[in-house]
Amino acid sequence: MLKKLRKPAVDLHAHLGSSVAPAILWSIAHRQGIKLPSKDYWDFEEMITMDDKKKNKDLDDMHNNFFHWTELIQSSPEAIQESVKSVIGGGYRACNITLQELRFNPMFRNRGGERDLDHIITSAIWGMEQAVLEYPQVKAGLILMVERLQSKDLGEIIFNKAIKYANRGVVGVDIAGAERKSFSMKDYKPLFDRVKKAGLGITIHTGEAGSLEELKFVVREIRPDRIGHGILCVNDRQLMRDIVKQGIVLETCPTSNLKNSVVKNLAELKNIYRTLLENKIKFTINTDGAEMYRTNIIKEQELLLKNKILTQKEIDQCTKNALAATFIK
Repeated sequence: MLKKLRKPAVDLHAHLGSSVAPAILWSIAHRQGIKLPSKDYWDFEEMITMDDKKKNKDLDDMHNNFFHWTELIQSSPEAIQESVKSVIGGGYRACNITLQELRFNPMFRNRGGERDLDHIITSAIWGMEQAVLEYPQVKAGLILMVERLQSKDLGEIIFNKAIKYANRGVVGVDIAGAERKSFSMKDYKPLFDRVKKAGLGITIHTGEAGSLEELKFVVREIRPDRIGHGILCVNDRQLMRDIVKQGIVLETCPTSNLKNSVVKNLAELKNIYRTLLENKIKFTINTDGAEMYRTNIIKEQELLLKNKILTQKEIDQCTKNALAATFIK
């Protein structure tokens, strides 16, 4: 009945750390003997999710408040396998997501080197394969992420792992986290060039918050396939023209931007989307992390429709954009 009622959906931008249902994480934590701050499940759920009253002051606040526990719980081969499988299968059952790209940082799942990185990655791949086996209507792929807090040497290891598993379900790479003075996107250009040659997709978190300078460099020098968020581009018309010229697609995440204080309110959100449309920039609609934000891909679309930010036709075009921009071959 669900499949008949709902159109197939796509989510290209979802973080594993914020996409696994709290009940599943609770069970994994207890199975592994992880000591949690509370023995009450409802306290735990409140701790790792955001209700309507919660809001982060910035991206660092978001990571410190929520990702510590979810990434810790997922830090074993068995846990990451179950986590990946649950997100892909759950997305199909709940929202008819037939194309899912899921991203995570493998080094945030190996307990500081205690667990072997290859075991973490292959377990994630196996979880994905199990989900697709159960739900053959679904296509899925994994994106390996680097955090701006990490050194370039660690980033290179992750990129090399992505290349190693390029034919086994890893479809792309990403750099995420708040902009920092200690991080230079220029240092990663040679690594991105190697990733491109290996046939992997490139998406980069930039232009979500901070300055326009990094976003300009990414667009004009690295030329990724997609950009995570990228909404700051609306403040520079030449930059928007460059994005269109390069054929870069933006992965937008409405609720996430509101919850993380990147966008102040719905009026500002509407102005961003209307500006993107007016300047012919292609973009997709995504969750960023359905469970943490207590949302899903259907709710994201309804938010934009209900508040007259996008029309149904424009939302449908976003799905078409996602199907065309996926890294899954």
